[in-house]
Amino acid sequence: MEVQILSRKLIAPSSPTPPHLQNLKVSCFDQLAPSIYLPCIFYYPADGENNEKRSKEMEKSLAETLSLFYPLGGRYIKEEFSVECNDMGAEFLEAKVGGFLSQLLEREERESEMASHLVAPLFQAENSPLVIVQFNMFECGGLAIGISIAHRIADAFTIGTFINAWATACRIGSEKVHCRPSFQLGSLFPPKEILPSSSGTAPGTDIKIIRRRFVFDGHTLSKLKALARGGDSEQLVKHHPSRVEVVTALIWMALIRVAQARHGHLRPSLLGLTFNMRGKTAMTTPDYSCGNFVNWANAQFMPDDEIKMELHHFVNRVHDAISTTTHDCAKASNSDDIYSMVSSKAREVGEALGEGNVDTYMFSCWCRFPWYEADFGWGKPSWVSSVDVPTGIVMLMDTKDGDGIEVFLALDESSMLTLQQNLDKTISFTG
Repeated sequence: MEVQILSRKLIAPSSPTPPHLQNLKVSCFDQLAPSIYLPCIFYYPADGENNEKRSKEMEKSLAETLSLFYPLGGRYIKEEFSVECNDMGAEFLEAKVGGFLSQLLEREERESEMASHLVAPLFQAENSPLVIVQFNMFECGGLAIGISIAHRIADAFTIGTFINAWATACRIGSEKVHCRPSFQLGSLFPPKEILPSSSGTAPGTDIKIIRRRFVFDGHTLSKLKALARGGDSEQLVKHHPSRVEVVTALIWMALIRVAQARHGHLRPSLLGLTFNMRGKTAMTTPDYSCGNFVNWANAQFMPDDEIKMELHHFVNRVHDAISTTTHDCAKASNSDDIYSMVSSKAREVGEALGEGNVDTYMFSCWCRFPWYEADFGWGKPSWVSSVDVPTGIVMLMDTKDGDGIEVFLALDESSMLTLQQNLDKTISFTG
């Protein structure tokens, strides 16, 4: 499928940002975020309506939404740890796609290589638009809306809040957008002198990287939960594992097997799972706090542990990591406590990334966010996907029905085959 860019323009906020809001200090948590964009794609089937008209509606409502989310229409100033809210605007591209949307959605692997052309080429977040939208029109009339937002000022909660506010503005008018985003995290948690750390992305290599999507529907997850519990007679886990715990544990265990096949022996491993802190700290933060406000739930595996490579062991480790992080957040009652907790977890991940003999896997969980509520006026999306996930990162997203989980990750060709074999072997035990 060929993607042809028809136009590109900057969409400024519909109302100018007041002078007293034109410089926004980022938070210390924003400083910890890598200088990358977080892209996702929303797919809408054809319904016979005029997509050129819809594009204009999206432009108008984007301008109105940027007035609410005014920092997203500005530019990040790295040297000053701030966003200059100068209303330079978001970038909006129109593109024509040869072929039919159904051809893409019906393919089992939904070709991430093709999907990568449905989001705009991404730059460094500094001095570039912080929001980049590509409005893709298929021959059949279907749409794929690729949205990329700079991680420097946004986490998954922020992105989901912005996109659903924009969808509401487009569908029924900006006056119907009830959420009022807060940008106070920078004043509550001011920037600090932070030593640069590894971004966690793999160095350049000539090895061919394969990006895959694995789907675990609700039925499969129910069987995996039963496998982890071991039945009523054994009770291998002492809690009812969540979907995220089971999938994270399953993928982590398979990745450890991949590393074992590559090196010839089991190796130490660190898992870092993103954890949304909103509403979970003793310190109160404003509703709809935008920016980065995440912690890490970290779990370790050591090859000399007296455990077998079985699912319930890893489910327990992931559960314990989440429980510990939840408890730590609930005790954090001021900004210093919260920063100390988050920086300690981030330092643990960073140090593991610098260790040549420790395999580090970062799981970014985008589950339970309202991606499938993004109705711009032509219905809810038939699919929402991640794209171009870096090596070393595992993305988790809900399936449309909310019962399953889709996993997006990137590995070299040989490792991806080994991963698939290990997943198939574990799932076969569920019967």
